[in-house]
Amino acid sequence: MRFETYFDQALERLHEEGRYRTFIDIVREKGANPHAVWHRENGETKPVTVWCGNDYLGMGQHPDVLDAMQDALLKTGAGSGGTRNISGTTMYHRDLERELADLHRKEAALVFTSAFIANDATLSTLAKLLPNLIIYSDSLNHASMIEGIRRNGGEKRIFRHNDVEHLRTLLEADDASAPKLIAFESIYSMDGDFAPISAICDLADEFNALTYLDEVHAVGMYGSRGGGVAERDMLMGRIDIINGTLAKAYGTMGGYIASSAKVCDAIRSYAPGFIFTTSIAPAIAAGATASVRFLKSDQILREKHQETARILKTRLRGLGLPIVDHGSHIIPLVVGDPVHTKQLSDMLLNDFGIYVQPINFPTVPKGTERLRFTPSPVHSKAEIDALLNAIDALWSHCALNRTEIAV
Repeated sequence: MRFETYFDQALERLHEEGRYRTFIDIVREKGANPHAVWHRENGETKPVTVWCGNDYLGMGQHPDVLDAMQDALLKTGAGSGGTRNISGTTMYHRDLERELADLHRKEAALVFTSAFIANDATLSTLAKLLPNLIIYSDSLNHASMIEGIRRNGGEKRIFRHNDVEHLRTLLEADDASAPKLIAFESIYSMDGDFAPISAICDLADEFNALTYLDEVHAVGMYGSRGGGVAERDMLMGRIDIINGTLAKAYGTMGGYIASSAKVCDAIRSYAPGFIFTTSIAPAIAAGATASVRFLKSDQILREKHQETARILKTRLRGLGLPIVDHGSHIIPLVVGDPVHTKQLSDMLLNDFGIYVQPINFPTVPKGTERLRFTPSPVHSKAEIDALLNAIDALWSHCALNRTEIAV
């Protein structure tokens, strides 16, 4: 059998649909965020401004973070040396978990190699610990949550996105004595909309269900200490398990859950995704700890971040462009066609040195293909001006409809 034929056919389908993804090789410049250098395939280099990065607050280049990482690197070396069970737990991992538990006002926290693994490992393990568990999952939950729920082998119910009444209907239809868990996100990354956390918690109380909240796109950026939307809305005490990342607002790498000491201990003891994975490097743990600690007391970055997002949304809307605005820092510009989205992205990069990656199906539904902008406190007025001038010049060139569309 010629296996490569199947790979060729699969890749050709992506090319035909305009959904084939390409990597852009960039090197960020220390001290010059959001600027980077694009290394092209022909060997040439070109300066670019990154408008789609997840280092939302620029903490990946903050002096406190870099100093902590360098100190740990010189003391311990490059890697952790093993899994958490076998020589891979250090004082740096313990310090980070204590810092995260304090951030979310929980008894404990558990650090994973990524937030994807944290979601997958935790949600797939809960069914082993809670017999006959039923998980109620928002229809737009992240792929990591979907994968974890799918792999746990237990019962699941999918409720329409942010539809509390549909969730109630599903809860009412199930055995009142069965253990239940409601899994949802605080901010959904593709549209930037918020979950009705309080209303979902009310249902959880009424039906005796656990709550599992993914705060990946909110930790560090919302709340008085960066604890996320649940902290901002004074609801952290009503959430049983919180998932977060260290790779976005905190500028490093890794993910975690924060919960009761018993939940964290049980996941630590039973989740293969935790047990059999080499732990994050001590230098990364040290940098993450410094970042979390700094953002607990720095409200200025959070305020400037929101201000930059408001300015960009206002100006994009002023051009009559079809943006999605639910009040968060995530700004999707809906193009509605995969070919045009890629074309617009390529022209911004090649002609204007502006890097924003196209987002296509299956990440978003067909017909809602988009560019997603993630402004940060380090994007200046001049850089906003350059972005707006470039988009204004290219929008009609890509044969796109400038009138407002339903999104």
